[in-house]
Amino acid sequence: MNNDNNNQGNNTQNSLQKTDKPAGLFADKAYEVNPQASSSGLATQSSSEPETSYRTAKKTIASGEALKLAVVGHTNTGKTSILRTLLRDVYFGEVKNEAATTRHVERAQLTDSQTGEVLVALYDTPGLEDASGLMDWLEDNTASRRDGIERLQQFLAADIAQSSDALSSNEDYSQEAKVIRQLLASDMAIYVVDAREPVLGKYRDELAILSWAAIPVMPVFNFTDAQDANIDDWQTMLARRNLHISTRFDSVAFEFNDEMRLWQNLATMLTHSEMLEQLMARRTGNWAQLYDEANIIIADFLLNVAAFVREIGEDDDPMPVLQQMQEAVRQSERAMQHNLLSLYKFYDNDVAATPLELQAYQQDPFDPELLKSYGIRTTSGAAAGALLGLGIDAAALGTTLGLGAAIGGIAGGLLSNTGSIADKISGVKRLYIDPATLTLLATRAIDLLTALRHRGHAATDATQLIYKGEASIGDTDAGNNNAITPWATHKLPSELKKARGKPQWSSLSSGKSEQAQLLRADMAWSLASKLSSYQGQP
Repeated sequence: MNNDNNNQGNNTQNSLQKTDKPAGLFADKAYEVNPQASSSGLATQSSSEPETSYRTAKKTIASGEALKLAVVGHTNTGKTSILRTLLRDVYFGEVKNEAATTRHVERAQLTDSQTGEVLVALYDTPGLEDASGLMDWLEDNTASRRDGIERLQQFLAADIAQSSDALSSNEDYSQEAKVIRQLLASDMAIYVVDAREPVLGKYRDELAILSWAAIPVMPVFNFTDAQDANIDDWQTMLARRNLHISTRFDSVAFEFNDEMRLWQNLATMLTHSEMLEQLMARRTGNWAQLYDEANIIIADFLLNVAAFVREIGEDDDPMPVLQQMQEAVRQSERAMQHNLLSLYKFYDNDVAATPLELQAYQQDPFDPELLKSYGIRTTSGAAAGALLGLGIDAAALGTTLGLGAAIGGIAGGLLSNTGSIADKISGVKRLYIDPATLTLLATRAIDLLTALRHRGHAATDATQLIYKGEASIGDTDAGNNNAITPWATHKLPSELKKARGKPQWSSLSSGKSEQAQLLRADMAWSLASKLSSYQGQP
């Protein structure tokens, strides 16, 4: 996977003709993008940045200032992918499985979601394509007794650092020059390593060149979930270059704790880490809040379906009503799924595959085979084909019998029992969604939430939804028959049991969406708390 942006936009490099003498020893050829660019007011902001202005680089971030963090590394290691996941933005940059997609520096910023204060400015840089060739040039053309920054400045002033048609392909180091300019303008950098790659000489040369910028550099291992990861070999090489602090951050198989460890490790390398500490505290709070809101969305959906009731006459054909109810539930589940996707900033679009493209989420919730794949049985222990998901409320008898079992049981000699139920309820049958289907809907919703919490925003394949390479609950393709349901089918949570007698709680019954939602709001909070405990999440 690559994280290089192909959108050139307004990024024409005209700073190369600039003749003004920059202020400060470390600022030669370094630049700072316009801090006013892309002020959308969102917690995450990004934009392409013109390479036109200069700054005085700082070696130690001052207290109270936003951290300027350069994201650097070899081409096609996942720099843009990591930024997408850190930014929670599937649209940032361009991710392709080919080299040199990012041709210009891209800027994004992380802000305090409550105050709007910029905490970290992130810079996505082009990939380093020929560090070994550049190292040869530096050895041949710069004095070894000069410090690293002076040697880099000499390179940036040379013709080979300029993009020109007059230069041959093996003389053009303009992409490396863009990286070095941004490095000199930044407070620190993360060096992205594709953990699947073997340790090669070109990577050693990259690290040597980066070290000359005299700012903290922390290696970050990407794609660590791959079975062919070579992290041990990399760590040995890094230690020999005095890079003892590194971290793992998989941009596809996301772990929130890995992100917190990334920021924490960066903070240990700074004299003033207040901004990173503020960022960690805010992101931790936001992550917990997202989880609470997600469980509210699921709980509200389940209560809406549980309270869904339709009445038919004793002699009426239940099939037309059944089909209407099933379709209403399908649409309601789809809306709930999209709400979860939007909450975690995944969208049904052409940028990246969404979790809903997995077969487990496409399957009809009233498909008997889907129930079987989750290991769920109907109340009676038998599925009834097209009648699955509907029940007859026999409250007058103090019992509940699945409609599928009642009608399907006619062939089994239970006709008299079905007739007696009809007599007891005075010719009126109340139809509702049965406990087995409610349990299936709950399990599938919880499964989707778990997947979203472990899916990086750089994931471009629907199968990358799967966490740690294991089958998702209910994924029939994986042959999973051991799904864990949040409760036994015959032991619905008390909130759902109560909803069965409250048809006014369901917009599917009343058609009054806002009013019904208000009526079930308290129960939704209570049920959401139980859903959280079922998942064992904080």
